[in-house]
Amino acid sequence: MRIAFVVNDIQTELFDYTTTHLARTALNRGHDVHYVNVGDFALNLDNHTYAHVATPASMHHRSSKVFLKDLQENSTTEFICVDELDVMMIRNDPSLDAISRPWARMAAINFGRFAVQHGVLVLNDPDGLDRAFTKIYLKMLPDWVYPRTLITRDKQDIKSFIKKENGFGILKPLFGSGGRGVFVVQPHDEPNLNQMIEAVARDGYVIAQEFLPEGVKGDTRLFVMNGEPLRVKGHIAAIHRQRAEGDLDIRSNMSAGAIAVKATVTDHMIALVDAVRPFLIRNGIFFAGMDIVGNKLLEINVLSPGGLDNADKLEGVNFVAGVIDAIENKLNYLEKHRINSDNSDLATRQEPSGGRR
Repeated sequence: MRIAFVVNDIQTELFDYTTTHLARTALNRGHDVHYVNVGDFALNLDNHTYAHVATPASMHHRSSKVFLKDLQENSTTEFICVDELDVMMIRNDPSLDAISRPWARMAAINFGRFAVQHGVLVLNDPDGLDRAFTKIYLKMLPDWVYPRTLITRDKQDIKSFIKKENGFGILKPLFGSGGRGVFVVQPHDEPNLNQMIEAVARDGYVIAQEFLPEGVKGDTRLFVMNGEPLRVKGHIAAIHRQRAEGDLDIRSNMSAGAIAVKATVTDHMIALVDAVRPFLIRNGIFFAGMDIVGNKLLEINVLSPGGLDNADKLEGVNFVAGVIDAIENKLNYLEKHRINSDNSDLATRQEPSGGRR
């Protein structure tokens, strides 16, 4: 298998990123692994997508730290036609480029569409990523799944929403990740509410959301693959993200200082997956992270869900390898059946386990 991982910038990748673990696992199995910076694509006169790719110098690495060091310091660079790839996995975080490089946010999705046209399996499906690009997709789901939510830029409508919620609420940008730009509103914040709204509205539309008291205890990230909870050896891939002791920040994102502990996956969480499954399947979302507080789904990270290595450690099984297994199985299915399958269909198709490619 020849696989490329699309990232914001190779030099800003970290050893504990899920992307790093996925890439190292694939490389250690003998697959050809490349990295592509989101700004290194080209669409040539022949309408084929090309890219400058970085390839690790060594073929086997004992740890993700060693792998990443090899990638960042010793990798070789070549200009390839993306058609030569078997798989392209889009793993960049567009919100990181929203201010400094707004042109980069849609690049992987747009160039990924051309790769699909030429037979490359692109995960997640570019059209599906486009539809799920912002948190507005929550409104496409059954309303019992997510908290009471208003999406607007109208200051008075937001203030009225907060008032109906007895002075409580969450304000966050429609486009964003990693807990950036999130405000917790409480009754004593009324004098500062205008400033909070203005701070979020600078980046576009504002999500005003019901405050869930359970949020003070953190959230659960449940990993979903092929529209189902990711399971390996009977274990479900999930982590509970909670604030470090003494930290008053309500955000549960690992990038905001939260810590991962073992999660309890409830029947209601599985019911949430069941409710969201048609959306994931329809949009070709192969791998996602569902963030759950109490009995509500706060969001689905479809672009670069992280924390899978934490689930590996907490559950004592190799979920990262399970993701690579699934990709190998998809390619084996294509090779065996010689079908011209739609990318979004193949992205979420579940196939029996079958050897490595």
